[in-house]
Amino acid sequence: MLRYHVAFHLPRAAGEMVVAEALDFPGAVSQGFDLPDARLMIASAMEDLAQVLLEEGRPLPIPSPEAAGPDADLIEVVPLSVHVGTSRA
Repeated sequence: MLRYHVAFHLPRAAGEMVVAEALDFPGAVSQGFDLPDARLMIASAMEDLAQVLLEEGRPLPIPSPEAAGPDADLIEVVPLSVHVGTSRA
């Protein structure tokens, strides 16, 4: 299972959302109402992007052993779960 570094940017003011960016999976960016929601949303974004890459015959990005996000409040390692050869309806 591949594991990618995700930077979380916590809200600075009321009404703002938590922003999540996969540092070693280009294009995977999402947000959530709180940290648990942002974790779910970025995992879903990564799965969707991975599915597209695989359907196009392109390789998945190789996770970096270390990653640092500029001004990230929190960095976590998030596993990627992709089901090859299945249709997502």
